[in-house]
Amino acid sequence: MYKLTSKLVIYRDFGKDCILLNLADIMKDYEHDHGKKEDIITRIYEQIHKLLDIATIYGFDENLWHNYLSYLIATNENPFAITSEKVGANEGSVNQFARNDFKIFKALFDYDFSKIEAELDINCFQIILNYKAVKKSGKRYNKSVSDKVRLLSKQIENSKDENEIFTVVMNFYKDYGVGKFGLNKAFRIKKEKNEIELVPITNTQEILLSDLIGYEIQKKKLVDNTKAFVEGRESNNVLLFGDSGTGKSTSVKAILNEYYDQGLRMIEIYKHQFEDLSAVIASVKDRNYRFIIYMDDLSFEEFEIEYKYLKAVIEGGLETKPDNVLIYATSNRRHLIRETWSDRSDISKDELHHSDTMQEKLSLVARFGISINYSKPTQKEYFEIVKELAKNHANIKLSEEELCREANIWELSHGGISGRTAQQFINYLAGKEEKEI
Repeated sequence: MYKLTSKLVIYRDFGKDCILLNLADIMKDYEHDHGKKEDIITRIYEQIHKLLDIATIYGFDENLWHNYLSYLIATNENPFAITSEKVGANEGSVNQFARNDFKIFKALFDYDFSKIEAELDINCFQIILNYKAVKKSGKRYNKSVSDKVRLLSKQIENSKDENEIFTVVMNFYKDYGVGKFGLNKAFRIKKEKNEIELVPITNTQEILLSDLIGYEIQKKKLVDNTKAFVEGRESNNVLLFGDSGTGKSTSVKAILNEYYDQGLRMIEIYKHQFEDLSAVIASVKDRNYRFIIYMDDLSFEEFEIEYKYLKAVIEGGLETKPDNVLIYATSNRRHLIRETWSDRSDISKDELHHSDTMQEKLSLVARFGISINYSKPTQKEYFEIVKELAKNHANIKLSEEELCREANIWELSHGGISGRTAQQFINYLAGKEEKEI
């Protein structure tokens, strides 16, 4: 195995903890009698343990060895992969290096572990080549990555040579991209020792705009702008504001699901991280994806100055915001920054022109090209939302009249009329009915 891995050119930078490279070193030591038999077996088991951990995280099944090799190919950001992502391979010498590497991967896919198993009296490789995973909920593993990697694994299994693998992998990169940006929908920011890292959010809510009842005008504005963005046309930063529980955050999450397959990705950022906005944008500006930087429940108190970072990034700094980045924010406040009566007067013992301060604060909203208002539904609209949601639960047997009466009683003691209150009421009814059954 080490003779194969040592000849990789494009696909060789997998990191020091790579199971493939570690196994290759173990095989090399075993063939050259470097180390006791018991130590070799222990080292093999350590790598099998790591492989089982990865299989659990990503829901791999059947041939874990093939799944793992496909995972390496899908996540390795190399010159061939990055060139191919979302556009396909171009002509160039790098393609020949890629074909040579795929010939090696073909040999690794077909690698015969039976000899070393017989000599060491172990059967761990036989088990991982015919693995039966315990069935579990999609929320327990990264289903987005799992589905794509297992698809790639099957396609490579059915490829007869490196040329067919080249076509399969190139099309995979073209359809899904490569690495964490290709395989994941959403990311959060992690900062350690002043280094910024975008960490995948592995389980995002699988919700569509059609699941949000009502607000058709608002949803259309959001769709029109996002569609223009992913198609490379002119588009705007968006502020979704209004009453709490009306579906602002749900709309943004749904937009991600609607346009993920067209290259849309989302980066969630919190107020205390705004000083890192420029670094985040710089890390994604050259990738072949469209990124929405998402700020949920955005608002500022009088004493907070983080909004200045946001203003500079959106519009006003020397560096132009790249075409593949937009900012979507939700807020319960129309003007984002809390105003006081003193903000509205030029008469202040602390500042001669206090209204200038107010204008500076309000100018943040003006930097969002589109503002969409999500207002609280009327009682009639609230009842319509409840009835529509109830249709998705066959075990809710109440008549419409009973449903509306109970929904009215529920909202009086649970935060008032809103789409969120309606959903919570339906969840309560569905859970109650299931318990009785």
